[in-house]
Amino acid sequence: MSHDHRRATTLRSRDQAARVSNEELFFDLVYAFSVTQLSHYLLDHLTLMGALQTLVMWFAVWLGWQYTAWTTNWFDPGTLRVRGVLFGIMLLAMVMASALPGAFAERGLVFALCFVGIQAGRTLCMLVAIGPNDPLTPNFRRLLAWNCLAGAFWIAGGFAEGPVRLGLWFGGVLCEYIAPMIGLRFPGLGRSLTSDWTIDGGNLAERCQLFVIVALGESVLATGIAFGHHAEWHAVDLFALLVGFAGSLAMWWMYFDTSAKEATHVIEHAADPGGIGAKFHYTHVILVAGIIVCAVADELTIGEGSHHAELKYLGALIGGPAIYLFGNALFKRVVRGFLPQSHLYGLGLLAVLAVFASHMTVMAVGAVTTVIMIGVAALEAVVRRRALAAKTH
Repeated sequence: MSHDHRRATTLRSRDQAARVSNEELFFDLVYAFSVTQLSHYLLDHLTLMGALQTLVMWFAVWLGWQYTAWTTNWFDPGTLRVRGVLFGIMLLAMVMASALPGAFAERGLVFALCFVGIQAGRTLCMLVAIGPNDPLTPNFRRLLAWNCLAGAFWIAGGFAEGPVRLGLWFGGVLCEYIAPMIGLRFPGLGRSLTSDWTIDGGNLAERCQLFVIVALGESVLATGIAFGHHAEWHAVDLFALLVGFAGSLAMWWMYFDTSAKEATHVIEHAADPGGIGAKFHYTHVILVAGIIVCAVADELTIGEGSHHAELKYLGALIGGPAIYLFGNALFKRVVRGFLPQSHLYGLGLLAVLAVFASHMTVMAVGAVTTVIMIGVAALEAVVRRRALAAKTH
């Protein structure tokens, strides 16, 4: 098969906008499982060490998904070759998610090998698919070099234990997060420019939006399952259910009411969609982390509502909404060029709540954070609608 024909049959056509395919939607299902595993791990390890362990595993989960989203943006997932790679990654991601609860115990090496297999395996398959003379080849060679460097940290961490494993895995995470920031610069291989990353902006924006839906789905599931586990439903339990649901709705509203459509428009019309796309992923990793921690907070509100709000509970109850607001504010700054004041007000109110929260119950703290989130969503909606109305006139 000639190089030109091979390229034509694997790369997406740029003649029209690339919609998210059924293969990509199916692929994302395994990440619903990963998000569930992460929130349950954090719920079972409400300590500083537990939070750091959850953080490094979340980075691994996100990196696996993020790099695949970029790959299916370039390569057509409808072709048999790319579909096979996608489903192979999906299987590894499922094993990795299954190993997640034991990643810092007996299944560390399994977790690490699956992650390295996803990252390096995907890049190697794409290099083979496009051949040695394609314009994208140097980019993928640099990416593979970084994947292998990061992989050395991950596999070494799999053989280590305790804090050493955590440190090595953070080193692996940093390799893959910093590499795109410096243009994948690698000794002997040169560097890439974001202008080389000829992505379809609309497709990437839609993939990010769908991952937010997947994470919000975990928040709704956590609320429903925790509520269903109560033998009897009393008024206080129904109130806790309402708090959890209203919190999820507020997060959805903040993201999807206005900013999601604006984001799609901005990246589709950007002079450098690759550069904007990278910023999308750096902000979404924070934003989705906030949703995962909020899912833990929902379970605590329903399961431990009457308990005194100990410090270990407050990390999730206040930290989750704060991380989400921070991530969402950064995302909107990428889209609009400025930080939304509503989110800054929300972060300020959460900081005030943190001062008094130790004297309250878990239910009370959960209810107040939900009121703050609803207030931010409402203020944001009013401000944006007025701004849009002023533009039309």
